Amino acid sequence: MDNELFAYSPITERPPVKWPGGARVACYVGVNIEHYQVDRPSTSIFTGTAGLAPDPLNYGWRDYGPRVGIWRLAESLDRHGIRASVMLNSAVCAHYPQIIEAGRARDWAWVAHGRDNSTFQTHSSAEEERAYLADVVGTIERATGRRPRGWLGPALTETFRTPALLAELGLGYVLDWCNDDQPYRLNVPGMLSVPYSIEVNDITLFAGRNLSGPEFVRIVSDQLDQLYADSADSGRVMALVLHPFISSQPFRHKYVDQVLERLANHPAVWLATSDEIAEHYATTQP
Repeated sequence: MDNELFAYSPITERPPVKWPGGARVACYVGVNIEHYQVDRPSTSIFTGTAGLAPDPLNYGWRDYGPRVGIWRLAESLDRHGIRASVMLNSAVCAHYPQIIEAGRARDWAWVAHGRDNSTFQTHSSAEEERAYLADVVGTIERATGRRPRGWLGPALTETFRTPALLAELGLGYVLDWCNDDQPYRLNVPGMLSVPYSIEVNDITLFAGRNLSGPEFVRIVSDQLDQLYADSADSGRVMALVLHPFISSQPFRHKYVDQVLERLANHPAVWLATSDEIAEHYATTQP
């Protein structure tokens, strides 16, 4: 079937995008704070035990994030004055309330990220999906005091109905379609796609390709340099995607901190949240 969610739009034929303060690259740090079910397989560092229940090896690896990793990452974000854009499983609100409290104190942006990261977005009926989305969004709003404005599906999953159902709930953007360096409007009234990254992403770079810390710094720097060069006439968006159980391992942390320092000190970067990028684009672009 043809894709009816969005039309083809070459980046060379669009009106210029202008970011606040004359910045050329709008950058957000997407921090995935997730809950995993103990008896279901999910993201794994060793596939040999991934089908077991329980699976101490892989579950424990993932569970490092809320227990240790997020707190190490929060210190770095604080040091560099960066507000996180948190991709939040709603189950985190009940299981790790201290993280919600820490994020509220720091004014983090909250992006709805499904119920947990062991469950993909594969609902068979509109009624079932509508109830699921309403529960996720409502749970996050009650816990954080702020209704989410954006959505990232677990493992970037959607149904064909998802964007329209999210619009019904008052959300204004999705991050699932990693096909652009600028936001763009979907064929759903009031709904944007905002750039996310599956490559400048610690799951891909560290867990998937087993790259070293210095290689990570080089890749993120190369991404920023190219987007800056591209943005001479029209702004670009850079997403840095981090998972605390990966990026905040002790032997990687100093390299992640170096990347955050460079982003925070780059004179042409608007360090924003995904909410702020979506709002600015929606209110300034025809």
